[in-house]
Amino acid sequence: MFTGLIETTGVILERRMSGDAGKLIVDVQKKLEHLEKGESIAVNGACLTLERGMEGGPLTFHVMRETFSRTNLGSEPLGAVVNVERALAANGRLGGHIVSGHVDATARILSLARRESDTELEIELPRGLEEFFVEKGSVAVDGISLTIETVFPDRFRLGIIPTTWEETALRTKRRGALVNLETDVIGKYVIARLNRLEKKQSSVTMETLAEAGFL
Repeated sequence: MFTGLIETTGVILERRMSGDAGKLIVDVQKKLEHLEKGESIAVNGACLTLERGMEGGPLTFHVMRETFSRTNLGSEPLGAVVNVERALAANGRLGGHIVSGHVDATARILSLARRESDTELEIELPRGLEEFFVEKGSVAVDGISLTIETVFPDRFRLGIIPTTWEETALRTKRRGALVNLETDVIGKYVIARLNRLEKKQSSVTMETLAEAGFL
C-alpha cells in the first residue's frame, strides 16, 4: 500500500503497447535508493510493477492495457510530469492516508484558483462514486493524499498548500486536465458492508419469517 505522500516526480519518456500489455518508461527527478525488480511503485496513484531501472536511469514498468485505459497514464502526453511514490515499508510512517494504488475513476479539473498562498482546486465528481466523498474525508488525486473541503452534487473542492503544489505534478495541471481518483479504502468497505446489510434486511418478509419458523 501507499500513503499518498509523493516522494518525487518524473517525466513520461515512452509508452508502448504489445497485445494486452505495454511498457511505461519514466525518468524520475530524484534517484530512488535500493530499488528492487518487481517492487510496487505508484505512478500518478496507479500501482505499477518495476521491471528495469533499479541501478539508476529511467524506470520501466509493465502495464496492462486495462490500467492504461482506466487511468490517465494512457492519455498523458510524452513529457508529462507524473507523481511517484514507493510502497510503504512495514516500519514506515503513515503520514497521509491508506492508498491502495487502485484507481477508481478519472475526472476533469474544473477550476484552479489562487487563494492567497494556497490553491483552490475543483474536480468533477464521477457518477456512482458520490457516496464515497464526504467533507473532511480523504481522497487520492493522482496519488496525492488530500482532504476534501466541500462536496457539491457534481464536483468537489480541495485546498492545496504551497508544498503540495510545488513538489507534485499538480503544478503542471490546467483546467480540463484529467486526474486519477482513488476514494478512501476504509470508506469502501464500510459502505459495502452497509449495502449488504440493507439488502439482507429488505429481503426479510412475513413469508420468509414464517418459513424460518418465527411465525
